[in-house]
Amino acid sequence: MDTTLAGPDGLLEGFDAAHREQSERYPAREIAWQPVHTVYVPADRVTPGTVTEWRQAAMDLMHRHVFAPAELASLFDLDIDLATPVHDRLRKKLAAEPIEDLRVDFEDGYGFRPWDEEDHHVETAAAAIAAMYEAGVLPRRWGPRVKSFADGDPRRSLRTLDGFLTEVLKRTGELPGGFTVTFPKVLVEAYLGQFARCLEALEESLRLGRGTLRFEMQVEAPQTVMFLQRSADLVPSLGGRLAAAHFGVFDYTASIGLPPHEQRLDHPACDHARHVMQTALAGTGVELSDGSLAAAPASDSPEDVADLLRRHSALVRHSLAHGYYQGWDMHPSHLVSRFATVYAFHYKCYEAFAERISAWEDERAAVGGVLDEPATVKTLMAALARADHALS
Repeated sequence: MDTTLAGPDGLLEGFDAAHREQSERYPAREIAWQPVHTVYVPADRVTPGTVTEWRQAAMDLMHRHVFAPAELASLFDLDIDLATPVHDRLRKKLAAEPIEDLRVDFEDGYGFRPWDEEDHHVETAAAAIAAMYEAGVLPRRWGPRVKSFADGDPRRSLRTLDGFLTEVLKRTGELPGGFTVTFPKVLVEAYLGQFARCLEALEESLRLGRGTLRFEMQVEAPQTVMFLQRSADLVPSLGGRLAAAHFGVFDYTASIGLPPHEQRLDHPACDHARHVMQTALAGTGVELSDGSLAAAPASDSPEDVADLLRRHSALVRHSLAHGYYQGWDMHPSHLVSRFATVYAFHYKCYEAFAERISAWEDERAAVGGVLDEPATVKTLMAALARADHALS
C-alpha cells in the first residue's frame, strides 16, 4: 500500500524518548495483592498479642451477633445464597488472618509525648513486631506512622523511624517483608522529596538494599490535593519510593471547614478529593486507600452493634463503588463489617464478570445486551484479579 506518510523523515523525531517516558511514568503492571484494610493501633498499645486480641474480639462479636448466615443476611441486606459463602469465608478469615496491614501509630492516635516516653514506646513497639514475626503472626503489611514534617520539626519523626527500624533489625536479624511507613500531613510537595532522601540515607546506614524502604503519603489537606493536581512529575521524582496514598477524612473535612456532623467519609467533598487522587495517580502503580470510621459500638446491645456494623458497611460499599479497595479500620468490630462487605462485593459480581470476559474473548458477543469495549474488558479482568486476591 502506497501512503503519503510512509517512512517520514523527521515527523516522528523524539518518538522513542516520548514512548520511553510513557513507560516510565505509567508502567504496565498486573493487578497485585493489596490489603483490604489498614489497622491503626497507637504505639503505646501495640503488644505481641495485638493481632490475637483483635482476632478474639472480632470473633466474639461475630459469634454473639452474626452467628449464622441468616443473621448476616438480615444485618447487611444480603440474599441468603450470597450470605452463606460470605459468612463461611468471614469466619475462616477472622480465624486465620484478622489483620492484613498493621500500622503502629506515633501520630494522631498517639499524640505528643516527652521524647524519652516516645523513645520507650519505639522500643516496646519494635519488640512487639519482632515477637509477632517470630510467632508467625506479623501481618503481610506492617510499619509505623511517624509524625509529620508539618509540625515544624522533623527530628522527632526521623528519630522514631530510625529507632524503630534499628530495634526491629536488632531483634530479628532482618527486615521482615511487607514493611512500609506512613507519612502524614504532607502540606507541601517538598516534604515528600525530603522524606524520600531520608529513607535512602537510612537504607545506607542500616545496610538495607536500595529501594527497600518505601512509604505511603496521607492526603488530608486541600493543599495536598492542589499539588497533586499540578505535579505531573511527583511519582517519578520520588524514585519508586511512593507506595501508596491514603485519604485522611477527618483532617481533610476539618481543614475545609465542614461542621463536625458532616465530617464523614461519604461527604461529596471527600469524593472530590478521592477523585483527584485517582486522576493524579492513575497508571503510576501507587496504591490508593480510603480513610476510616472513627466509631465503635455505643454498647454491647444487639441494636448498638448492628447500627455500627451497618454504618461501617455502608462506608466500605461507598469506597468500593468509587474504586477504593482499601480503607482504615480502627476497632475490632470493623473487621466483621469490612471483610463481610468486601467479600459480598466480589462474590456478587464474579460470575457475571467472568461470563462477559469469556463471551468477549470467544465471540465478542453481547451478554445481557451489553457490548463490551476493550477498555471495559480490561476493567472486568482487573476486577476478577482483585477479587481473587481478596478472596484468597
